[in-house]
Amino acid sequence: MSAFALTRRSRLALPAIAAAALLLGSLAVGSAFGARLGALMVVGGLLGMVLYHAAFGFTAAWRVFITERRGRGLRAQMVMLAIAVVLFFPALSSGSLFGQSVYGFVAPIGVSVVVGAFLFGLGMQLGGGCASGTLFTAGGGNARMLVTLLFFVVGSVIGTAHFAWWQSLPAFQPVSLVKTAGAGGGIAISLALFAAIAALTVVMERRRHGQLEQAPRVDAGNWRWLTGPWPLLFGAVALALLNFATLSLAGRPWGVTSAFALWGAKGFELLGGDVGQWGYWQASWNAKALEASVWGDITTVMNIGIMAGALVAAALAGKFAPNFRIPARSLLAAVIGGILLGYGARLAFGCNIGAYFGGIASGSLHGWVWLVAAFAGNMLGVKLRPFFFEGQVARVPAAKGC
Repeated sequence: MSAFALTRRSRLALPAIAAAALLLGSLAVGSAFGARLGALMVVGGLLGMVLYHAAFGFTAAWRVFITERRGRGLRAQMVMLAIAVVLFFPALSSGSLFGQSVYGFVAPIGVSVVVGAFLFGLGMQLGGGCASGTLFTAGGGNARMLVTLLFFVVGSVIGTAHFAWWQSLPAFQPVSLVKTAGAGGGIAISLALFAAIAALTVVMERRRHGQLEQAPRVDAGNWRWLTGPWPLLFGAVALALLNFATLSLAGRPWGVTSAFALWGAKGFELLGGDVGQWGYWQASWNAKALEASVWGDITTVMNIGIMAGALVAAALAGKFAPNFRIPARSLLAAVIGGILLGYGARLAFGCNIGAYFGGIASGSLHGWVWLVAAFAGNMLGVKLRPFFFEGQVARVPAAKGC
């Protein structure tokens, strides 16, 4: 049998095995913890496929705008957020969706959010990805991002140790556009802000380049929707719809990083540590999560689904090829970036998904503050990147998708 035949067989077998594992896992979780949780693992899998095939990321989109004034990625994010608020605000205003009670991610605005978001933004550029980006690129076979993910978990649990102190610092009360302006008013205000940001990117891009960047042309073959790539705008629409599906099933928006803190805390306790006296874990919701099975945690189940879905997508695209030869400086950046990502996310009540996407989709002003502070952190991170990636930027796999 030829080597080509073996390679082709393995390329066909890997996505089938990964998809089967995802479906069996969702059935097992659904059987043990309820059908909604099983369905959320499937939603996570779909998120992973969309993120991978559409190469929908936050880190690269912000870096390209900062360095080149190309705003296509930022405009796609505004489309995603616009669809999300139109879907979310009426449901959050009524308090229920399809018979399920729902709530948004609305948090205080204070020193903790500003510092945490800034650190997270810095970590994005050093780690090579955001929260969702770390998951889907690691699941898609990027070995370096496994390092970022490991230290993302480490930084998260450290953040929970310091959480109570940060929350003692000055902060304003939570503000929700849904409550202060109503669903209709909140949607109008949000859409105006999204349009203003998109328009600003258009002006700045045309000033720098004379015209807007065109979406890359791809072969629209019969198998494109299985093997990718997918249009960026398709990714924006799909992520908004899947976040809405998460709201309807989980009763709250999509989140990522609370699971990292939980994994780190459970790992720390396995090593003989005790997190029970830390303020973060004394909150009733977090205390219950710490005592329960990790497989009963919504965010954990969805994160596993995202990685599995990205693995399916990478295998279908024939791009699952982990490379464990990581340059020392790049490895160091993954360690530092991962810690900053995890620590910053805990301080800021979330990441680019929970605080930025979920926060703004919930009408929370802390989501907008997070955006500004995290963008500033990205600007510093971009300046520091040459020290870690000089001469090898083109070989950092995360650069295109997260």
